[in-house]
Amino acid sequence: MSDVVVGHRPSSRYGVWVFAAVALVAVVLGIVFSTRFGQDPDLVASPLIGQPAPDLELPFLESEGTLDLGDLRGDITVVNFWASWCTGCRIEHAGLLRAAEAFTDFDVRFVGILHQDQPGRGIRFLDELGRGEFLYVEDVGSRAGLEYGVLGLPETFFIDADGIIVGKISGPAPADLLVATVQRLILGEAIGTIKTGEVENRE
Repeated sequence: MSDVVVGHRPSSRYGVWVFAAVALVAVVLGIVFSTRFGQDPDLVASPLIGQPAPDLELPFLESEGTLDLGDLRGDITVVNFWASWCTGCRIEHAGLLRAAEAFTDFDVRFVGILHQDQPGRGIRFLDELGRGEFLYVEDVGSRAGLEYGVLGLPETFFIDADGIIVGKISGPAPADLLVATVQRLILGEAIGTIKTGEVENRE
């Protein structure tokens, strides 16, 4: 008779531990995926959120003199980086004008910073698409873009009355989103980073 080797059957206690371990892994993975579901994995929160806004002095785009952004402290400030070559800037422009008009009776200031573009081209852009309740300035040497950590255009930053950056929209911002975001800021709600689409860089 040939020898037959019979393996040992795992004990019932061992089987229970294996089942428990598998179940625990499944629960952990479920929590991870449920908390990240619906979030853009490429979306990284701006490191400036929660930090004081850069105190910059920038020349006006269409008039003499400069704008000291520090002088706007005490008001809610919406800072939009734009350029004539930016397709997304063209898409969002009408919405920006409507949003700025909606808050003319409130302590909310809108600043448009022409970034990596020539003043003449920026002015022609405004001639074509219109001007709003905005303070338009020029980002000479891209200093403001560097200070704000601009990754591409358009990008819009929200600064509270204490001069703290509390939110950012990356990509074209429609009027309803801009208005709702400013309203949240007025109510003291957290904003964080919102991505509406891709940003562009000058080729």
